[in-house]
Amino acid sequence: MEDYHRTNLGQQFAKLESEHPGESGFSIVRYGNNAFNLRLSMIDLAEETIDLQVYIWTRDDTGIIMAERILQAARRGVRVRLLVDDLGFGGEDMGLSTFNSHPNIEIRVFNPFANRNNRVLDFVFDLGRVNHRMHNKTLIADNSVALVGGRNIGDIYFGVGADTNFRDLDIFAVGPIVRDISSMFDHFWRSEHAVPVEALLPEPPSDEDIGQNVTSLYAQISQSDYPYDLESDVSEYKKLLQTRGDALIWAPGAIIWDDPDNLSQAADRGGEVATRFRNKLSKIDQSLVIESAYFVVGDGGVDKVKELSEKGVEVRVLTNSLLSNDVLAAHAGHANYRQGLVEAGAEIYEFRADSTAIRKTWVGDSKAGLHTKAMAFDGRSLFIGSFNLDPRSANINTEAGVYVESPILTAQLLEYMDEGVQPENAYRLSLDENGKLIWTTQDKGDVLRYNKDPLSTWGQRFTAGFIGILPIESQL
Repeated sequence: MEDYHRTNLGQQFAKLESEHPGESGFSIVRYGNNAFNLRLSMIDLAEETIDLQVYIWTRDDTGIIMAERILQAARRGVRVRLLVDDLGFGGEDMGLSTFNSHPNIEIRVFNPFANRNNRVLDFVFDLGRVNHRMHNKTLIADNSVALVGGRNIGDIYFGVGADTNFRDLDIFAVGPIVRDISSMFDHFWRSEHAVPVEALLPEPPSDEDIGQNVTSLYAQISQSDYPYDLESDVSEYKKLLQTRGDALIWAPGAIIWDDPDNLSQAADRGGEVATRFRNKLSKIDQSLVIESAYFVVGDGGVDKVKELSEKGVEVRVLTNSLLSNDVLAAHAGHANYRQGLVEAGAEIYEFRADSTAIRKTWVGDSKAGLHTKAMAFDGRSLFIGSFNLDPRSANINTEAGVYVESPILTAQLLEYMDEGVQPENAYRLSLDENGKLIWTTQDKGDVLRYNKDPLSTWGQRFTAGFIGILPIESQL
């Protein structure tokens, strides 16, 4: 949609855009309930187009509510394009086909499995292809506002998971960068890897199938005990969205993304996001602050940290602990290098599974996990997106994120990141007098120290250690 100014969303920010030539407006979206309601608000306010690109979409309360809002948008005439990764969506072919049957909704599936009933066969016989996944998370409304970040669609990403909730980040954007994000989406949409969903089923769903799926959708919503007042929250967020221009930080920014057409080449040289990150490291002279769910740097990463430290650069990293990590293999890969990172001069923190930094309001106990992918460079620029610092993000999957040059916005990000490393939220790793790792934290003001992964069992440590010696690091 080229004439984006004709919609209410486009008109809303047109004056601000004209006052900040060459810049875009940005806002960091920190906590789960705000992140979810912002998504619903963008969908509800869209008049002409919605483009959504996502890795995981779970059929739980937030997933169903989001689907229903998108269906409402399509019914009022909005053209909807959904691009979902086939691995992350979990094989919901009938659900996809049901939505795709609406004349205003078109769905494409990224790098689909050939065997729709037994994906293991594809992993066995076609691993070189199906191993590459689309890890991007992007929402664009009316080509005027966009949201990019680390959150998939599911309860655990929005602070309402019964068992686990993730700390995560998005960045909201208006201005010329939105058109660049739209161009990225269009490129993925036209890629040979994006297959129309109707090509995946031998025959389209019948009217009866569609009716049953829609009925099931509404039944699940009616039975949901979602803890937030959706209508009033979204109504309030609409008002905030319509008046939030004054809160935006205007600055130069860019969307950085991996071209899906280069997937087969990435293993040799890394994707675009990884390449740009490595180039940025050579220009840092003060500080590098990282919050990354999965952090597997390899020997080269340890050497780079040592080089930065010797240059006087302060390096700080927050990643998951053994108990907070949802991917045990990723923790095993990280564990192989954490002592070397500490010895190289980095401040290494691991997120506590009982952290309150996720700001959930769900009543009851749930484990905390870290899912953020953010970096701050020299206190002057930042990156927020889907890119983890691990081999899979660097060389196998496609990733995307927003880079912004703004000391003001970076200060806001650093304030958020500082919260994550507070003693009540994380363990700080250091070395004892014998050169062994120790974990230090606090509980109600008391300093606690551990000489092994805190609160873990022997079995958990053994399993992680065993995975750590397997020759699979390139896949982590």
